[in-house]
Amino acid sequence: MKTISANLNIMIKASDKASKILIRDFGEIEKLQVSKKGPKDFVTNSDLKTEKIIIDELKKARPHYSILSEESGYSENKDLKNTWVIDPIDGTINFLHGIPHFAISIALKTNNEIVSGLIYDPIKDEMFFAEKDNGAYFNNHRIRVSKRNDLNECLFVTGEKMKNEPDIPLRKSGCAALDMAYIASGRYDGYFQDRLNLWDIAAGIILIKEAGGIINDINLSKSENIKVIASNSNINTKFKEKLVNF
Repeated sequence: MKTISANLNIMIKASDKASKILIRDFGEIEKLQVSKKGPKDFVTNSDLKTEKIIIDELKKARPHYSILSEESGYSENKDLKNTWVIDPIDGTINFLHGIPHFAISIALKTNNEIVSGLIYDPIKDEMFFAEKDNGAYFNNHRIRVSKRNDLNECLFVTGEKMKNEPDIPLRKSGCAALDMAYIASGRYDGYFQDRLNLWDIAAGIILIKEAGGIINDINLSKSENIKVIASNSNINTKFKEKLVNF
């Protein structure tokens, strides 16, 4: 693989340090204190501890960068061109139920463009990362989206609840970050979801692009209510036709 940037190396070190908390807490899930932020939003001590570790590590290395994080919101700093975008645990509901399918997600937005991203599944020890013009990788091996072109042979993923689901092989995993990482690595062939937050998908955007996939245009100045449709290039048109009511 090509040499990674200093910023991506910072992200990897931060996620590695934070993952130790998640692995430990996941093993003692029944003891965690959980509070409700809203009808569908939960926050655990693990969210807060993981976020703090990540932010502390990123600030130590890049003290002037701004930060957008799920639990802390937006923190403006001297450097407005560079913003870390952080989700300490994407897939919190899975985490709370003892389902080992959740991830740390960190991305860097520079001049309103995602230029690097990392998604780390600490339980499976699977790290997906990408940088602009430098490719996408899984545990240091280059990855690319699938090449399947028959929708019936593809596997799709979403987080949506739909009255009229499209007639395609469909899964719902409960972790948007890993859904997008799996598109980039060819495990899934297409992904669609609405009402997403930027921290859910920022790292996935660069992963899919650098893995050769296609993703809809996303307004990165928004942090909420974002729609994503992504797939490999062979099926993108047919896939979007299936989602005509989405």
